[in-house]
Amino acid sequence: MTRRNEWEEFFDGHAPVYMDNSFTKNTVEEVDFVLEELRLPAGSRILDVGCGTGRHAVELARRGYQVTGVDISSGMLAEAEKAAREADVEVELIHADATRFTSGKLFDAALCLCEGAFSLLGSEDDPIEHDLAILRNIHAALKPGAGFILTAPNACRMIRQATQEDVEKGRFDPLTMIEVFTVEWDTPQGKKSLLVRGRSYVPTELVMLFRQAGFEVEHIWGGTAGNWGRRRIHLDEMEVMVVASKARPGA
Repeated sequence: MTRRNEWEEFFDGHAPVYMDNSFTKNTVEEVDFVLEELRLPAGSRILDVGCGTGRHAVELARRGYQVTGVDISSGMLAEAEKAAREADVEVELIHADATRFTSGKLFDAALCLCEGAFSLLGSEDDPIEHDLAILRNIHAALKPGAGFILTAPNACRMIRQATQEDVEKGRFDPLTMIEVFTVEWDTPQGKKSLLVRGRSYVPTELVMLFRQAGFEVEHIWGGTAGNWGRRRIHLDEMEVMVVASKARPGA
């Protein structure tokens, strides 16, 4: 790791209480949904990019899958390692920036869920190249025909809620779909805060990025954590879900 961005610092500090967030409470149901979509036999290799505290990775390992989790935050990975130990399962955990991650093996499927690296921009990151690099790295790590599920912030919601004042004050940029906001977390020395950048997407942008990275998009659904399903996107929900696969040669 040669660079430390704002999100890495935030998640390192937030890691011990991350699982207190309400959106983490539906892990079992979310993994049920993922496995219904991916239709993978037990023992398959799954790559979890932006695995965080390992809530999906550990549950998948509990069900007999070989899981590799990648995350930029060593604090989050420490929580994932603890969760795997408590569940008595093995999960390979790799400390890496998803825009630079390369794999020496190929996977049967990949996940990038709940803003796991995708859409979380450091102050120096280009709003297109950052996320396209993540998609290309995941594509390179997958076997032909392998499935991929990603959730991303919903730009429809952002646009509907933003005001012209937000634009004028630099809190929201309609040209890049970037929101600038403050995150806070508690430390033994008191509260700490950081200004961070996050990007949201309309579905057509996601389709184009996925195609550019070599994926075939099969579905785009409402993807807010705790409310996954094969359903239309609600305009004001937090996230959208992309279900895709790596194109097979000659397809």
